[in-house]
Amino acid sequence: MHVKLRLFARLRDIAGATELERGVAEDATIATLWEGLVEEHPGLRDYTRIVACARNAEFARMDTRVADGDEVAFLPPVSGG
Repeated sequence: MHVKLRLFARLRDIAGATELERGVAEDATIATLWEGLVEEHPGLRDYTRIVACARNAEFARMDTRVADGDEVAFLPPVSGG
């Protein structure tokens, strides 16, 4: 099963890519994907408790299962004024 990952802002900078493709197991969750990213890019670890995520353009929880062809986005917190 394959999914597309999208990274924004500082997460994109740390990973060095806006989009990544990953092959995952049938029982994979968004958390599984995040943990894999953190293993590859340890600088992402600082965002584990505060990152927001979306599955197919809808906000989702880390325990949400993913399906073949899904797009999962990770978004850091944003500040504004």
